[in-house]
Amino acid sequence: MIRFGVIGYGYWGPNVVRNLRKLERSQVTGICDKSEKSRRRAAQDNPGVPLTDDPAELIASPDVDAVAVITPVWSHFELAKAALEAGKHVFVEKPFTSTVAQAEQLIELAARRNLRIMVDHTFLFTGAVRKIRELIDEGTLGKLFYYDSTRVNLGLFQHDVNVLWDLAPHDLSIMSHLIAAKAQAVVATGEQHLNGHADVAYMTVYFPGNVIAHINVNWLSPVKVRTTLIGGEKKMVVWNDLEADEKIKVYDKGVQVANGQGLYELLVSYRSGDMWAPKVEQNEALSTELSYFLDCIEGGKNPHNDGGAGLEVVRMLEAADRSLSERGRLVEL
Repeated sequence: MIRFGVIGYGYWGPNVVRNLRKLERSQVTGICDKSEKSRRRAAQDNPGVPLTDDPAELIASPDVDAVAVITPVWSHFELAKAALEAGKHVFVEKPFTSTVAQAEQLIELAARRNLRIMVDHTFLFTGAVRKIRELIDEGTLGKLFYYDSTRVNLGLFQHDVNVLWDLAPHDLSIMSHLIAAKAQAVVATGEQHLNGHADVAYMTVYFPGNVIAHINVNWLSPVKVRTTLIGGEKKMVVWNDLEADEKIKVYDKGVQVANGQGLYELLVSYRSGDMWAPKVEQNEALSTELSYFLDCIEGGKNPHNDGGAGLEVVRMLEAADRSLSERGRLVEL
């Protein structure tokens, strides 16, 4: 039985607590939140679970084996560092940290203490992403060409980070999981309109082998869109996360080029075959993710969404901020 202390009971914390309490191998032995209103809610939802407003008290508790940090990103580093120094495994909400240097320090500390870090890249555990990864691994899509995502909605405006740090970590973690290479360079453009942080942004990521990714994130869209296109040499995928049933559609469409004698004799042909919607596992991704974290703690192994995976996302976000501040300058990674 792995005993968890959860810091943060705002938007996402209740979901983490609920799923940890559902799993047979875990127990929630403490919840911390600075807000009295949040603690009252936690008490109502979780009768008998000790509550505190002091993170240090929860981290130091001998009844806690692992700490879930579900707080704003600016607080992740200090809380995760304190937990690791106290000998606790750490589950951290995305994005991992505010800076690359912080992420590297936490990774080194966890390795030295032989502790596990998991970054909450929940989408990696959805049936949709697992199916797309399966299609890529078995060669159905062929060589990947591009990843193109639109993740837009009206609000929720954040006061401590821009729209890239708020929404793009989802796609950056998915993209890194699906593309078998490390990003080489980043370009980001965008603009701020309301609260001093960019609320509309476009991010392009370059990978080896002519693979390109593009991410559109926006807090000012009149409609909510969660659509991703993944283009391969053999097949192409459309993933609409707002679809209730057929979230993934695989298209047997593409372009073939035959070389003639010269540039103007290139023969281009278009392939337009069937479309099918593969069955996607219906599961609560967070429950699957936390169960996997328990496996990693008990087995002494690092998860694939470990500190290193979190670091790569933060590295791209830092580069995007630099590019954004210079109106789209290419930033090498």
